[in-house]
Amino acid sequence: MASVHLDTTRSSHDADKRIELGWRSARGSLAEQGADEEDLRVLDSVVGGVAEVPGPQGEALFASAGRLLGAFTLAEPPAADSARLLPVADPLGLAIDRDHQLPHVVVVVDREGADVEAYPAAAHEPSFQRTFHGSTLHITRVKAGAEAQASFHRRSVNLWTDNTEQVAQDVREAAAHVEAAVVLVAGDPKAVGLLRDHFAARPPLGQLVYIGGGRTDASARESLRANADAAIREAMTVRHRSVLDALEADLAGGRALQGIPAVKEALAEGRAEVLLLAAHHTGTPALYASRRAPRALGTDPAAFGEDPTVFSAPAALLLLRSAVLGGAAFTELLPPADATDGVAALLRY
Repeated sequence: MASVHLDTTRSSHDADKRIELGWRSARGSLAEQGADEEDLRVLDSVVGGVAEVPGPQGEALFASAGRLLGAFTLAEPPAADSARLLPVADPLGLAIDRDHQLPHVVVVVDREGADVEAYPAAAHEPSFQRTFHGSTLHITRVKAGAEAQASFHRRSVNLWTDNTEQVAQDVREAAAHVEAAVVLVAGDPKAVGLLRDHFAARPPLGQLVYIGGGRTDASARESLRANADAAIREAMTVRHRSVLDALEADLAGGRALQGIPAVKEALAEGRAEVLLLAAHHTGTPALYASRRAPRALGTDPAAFGEDPTVFSAPAALLLLRSAVLGGAAFTELLPPADATDGVAALLRY
């Protein structure tokens, strides 16, 4: 199985050339490792990321026996490009990228309307999208007498209130559509304030987070993207820290395990509820697995008897494979992970 993780960020004028050089290096590495030319040609045909997605991104590609088995856009570029030829796939970078993503809604509101977009976890295209343009007849500033100005002001406030009430309902629908963990709100301060009032009465699903940015020009949209990414990272980190807290408590209570020997046994026996792995797995020891009994892992091939399907691969990849086959969930083990050797499991109970 050829597994490739590349940085395909397109934020510079020479991005295409940089991506081309990165793939050329990865292709050469795969060839040196013994990859079939058919697999390399398949990867040639798809490598390059998604040109229309701005800002940071990466991609994970998997090929074997002349077939493309998966091509995935990563929300964050990998720390370093990688290309590996192994008996099994190396999806840890992809799994961690997915683990970092949350289903979320982005709403940008101003005096003329709003853009509401709902994203399932790890999607780069919204599955729910609505642009609302309310009437702007009474919002434009006019020259009139004091009484007329007051009337226009009242009608303008009413219009803003009506507009944001419709936007609030759109946001509630969007959040329910993707089961949002976070709702990110940005835009004109006055319109955002009115929207906040509507949410106080009937909040949408998910945590409300107010961020900077807008929809008026490229600079405002770039600020929106950067602030949205930062808010999602913060929400993700908080959730992961809660998992670490649960791990610490469960280790003390005997409901969790740490280290490769204990965790591999729990996975083989179906006792693991959640597998936790650190992102950095270079240098982890190899384990042995069998295609006949794929959940079982060992440190010695003799443990599998005369099974001809036994093979070895990095421990992290085989632990993840065993967890998937056993129905266990996965989450990244954030630093400090040294105390657990970068491997832990919460047990079923």
